Amino acid sequence: MFTQSSQSQDNSMPLSMNHGAHELMDVHEVLSTMIGGLNQYVLLRDKVEDNELLTILDRQYAFMLDEYNITMEAYKTGHDPKHPTRSYNMQTGNDTTYGIKPGQPKKPMQAANEIDDAVISGFMLACHKAGATGKTAAALESTNPVVRRVLQDSVPNCIEMAYEIALYQNKKGYYQVPQFSQEDMNIMLNMYGQAQQAKNMPN
Repeated sequence: MFTQSSQSQDNSMPLSMNHGAHELMDVHEVLSTMIGGLNQYVLLRDKVEDNELLTILDRQYAFMLDEYNITMEAYKTGHDPKHPTRSYNMQTGNDTTYGIKPGQPKKPMQAANEIDDAVISGFMLACHKAGATGKTAAALESTNPVVRRVLQDSVPNCIEMAYEIALYQNKKGYYQVPQFSQEDMNIMLNMYGQAQQAKNMPN
């Protein structure tokens, strides 16, 4: 029969040790991914040609660096970091151009000198998608309440930064958004109806 260890029930355990094995491994991956993203931003910055993309990159880098530091602090200490997770607010509109136009097929680069703003913004978008996925998975495994909260509060920031990059790419024609026909869209939108409370469920 399985019994919990006495250490897991010891309320005097230091908060820095208040982590499960899955949590430690998943947050380790999150922090490594965050470092990888920050390193990419540093490496790519001098290659950016468009001032709008450069402004986004610099603003996101500063935010990501701060978020890395508070996540690392919560992970190492088990205590609240020096400040709560902040909210990233993009500084662009929400307009999306729908539809697709034919163009050159996308393919991997053959030489480093082919890097351009489309490639750079693609790296940035991938960084935030990986961050949102990894932080969500790690938060679901976290037993330390501070670490869990820091991770879950930072997921919307990954989504917001990804959305900012996707909108930039869409505006520049790097990221096209196909749509269903009006008829198919109406069918999809009307597939669901209002739910009623089940008879055996309490109010």
